[in-house]
Amino acid sequence: MNKRIRQYTALFAALIVYYIVHEGAHLIAALSMGVFKTINFMGLGIQIDVYNTQMTDLQMGIFCLAGAISTLIIGYAMVFASPMICRSHSKIFRAIMYYVTITLLLLDPVYLSVLCGLFGGGDMNGIALLVPEWIARGFFGLLVIANGLLFWKVILPQYTRSFKEEAKVS
Repeated sequence: MNKRIRQYTALFAALIVYYIVHEGAHLIAALSMGVFKTINFMGLGIQIDVYNTQMTDLQMGIFCLAGAISTLIIGYAMVFASPMICRSHSKIFRAIMYYVTITLLLLDPVYLSVLCGLFGGGDMNGIALLVPEWIARGFFGLLVIANGLLFWKVILPQYTRSFKEEAKVS
């Protein structure tokens, strides 16, 4: 498989993993609270719909925060697993894990710090029921910086070294 196809395949897989983790956390939260309504398939994404009138502000905040918390936890687990992942002989596996790690570490923090103001809020609407929006956006902005540095200083060098070593052997 050539490099470009591997990259697009890995990016597509990362988006699927992101939706499974993020929306899966919303689904688990909704089911555990007894407020699950339906799963909406919308264009390129999915959304878990709930009976929000049956939810307290705390429940709505937890429901909205669940997706971001789950992506970050799995993203950090991927950081810790990266030395093992980089030893894999499968280029496609390493490429997928690379893009999954980037996506899980950065997508929600970028959305919840900057993009939510441009696209209607989404999960931020519920998170703002727990803490003032400016605090939440500031916190997620700090996570963008911290996770970006984590990626740049830890993940990128590991995977770069992994792919270069593979190229030398080939």
